[in-house]
Amino acid sequence: MPNPAIRLVRVLCAAVNGLEATPVQIEVSTSTGKDFFMVGLPDSAVRESRTRVQSALMNTGFTLSLRKTVVNFAPADVRKEGTAYDLPLALGLLSAYDYVQTERFGRFMFVGELGLDGSVRPIRGALPIAIMARRLGYEGLIVPRQNEREAGVVDRLKVFGADTLHQVVDFLNGKDTLRPVEVNTREEFYAQQQNSPYDLADVRGQENVKRALEVAAAGGHNILLVGSPGCGKSMMAKRLPSILPPLTLAESLETTQIHSVAGRLPTGTSLIAQRPFRSPHHTI
Repeated sequence: MPNPAIRLVRVLCAAVNGLEATPVQIEVSTSTGKDFFMVGLPDSAVRESRTRVQSALMNTGFTLSLRKTVVNFAPADVRKEGTAYDLPLALGLLSAYDYVQTERFGRFMFVGELGLDGSVRPIRGALPIAIMARRLGYEGLIVPRQNEREAGVVDRLKVFGADTLHQVVDFLNGKDTLRPVEVNTREEFYAQQQNSPYDLADVRGQENVKRALEVAAAGGHNILLVGSPGCGKSMMAKRLPSILPPLTLAESLETTQIHSVAGRLPTGTSLIAQRPFRSPHHTI
């Protein structure tokens, strides 16, 4: 007769390497015993997820009996970094203890950090993960609420934003707790193209510098600004994008991916439609 304490569950998530995402499968196996093992090249943040997830489950009303638990992050030769594995790990544990149905596990991917109160917190790299999920043919992706518009620019993929672990559990158990986000990518892209916060037309004087910027922008040249602190170098440089050609949609997606992976995409932003300006410290 089979032992009800022995269970194997697989949950789909992803690892971000550079600008590309790699599919990761979290395997949770429970059997008789009381040990907990986590394998598959997890870094410190991933190993610490055990404590975060256990506290989040306890504080949201889920009780897990003591069993021997082995968690494997496959493929085992890919380094797992960051906190995006909290949500899929929690779902795998809940499913192994029969709190969650597994019917949607093969069609959906899950990413998100968990707070100790069960809240789902934002992550880096939601856009590359969404692009990868669509390429591999998955039906949907569940992300933190703050990342839903970022991932929602990917068409032909259902993207759901979640605020709490309970919402995701109810969704997997067949309740209508989450709605897919709808983002009109082209409409938002073209609407934001002219919303530049800095315009060269605002500058009074500085005619020689203006002329140099215009020549550099028209010919695609580099430009070096030299002067004493406070003379207006950064003020002029941050207005250069306002006279550059607007981003194409492909350039906008690539720029948004970079900001997504770097964790510098503003909350609620779907696309970066303006050419970015960065001001590194002079000691760089």
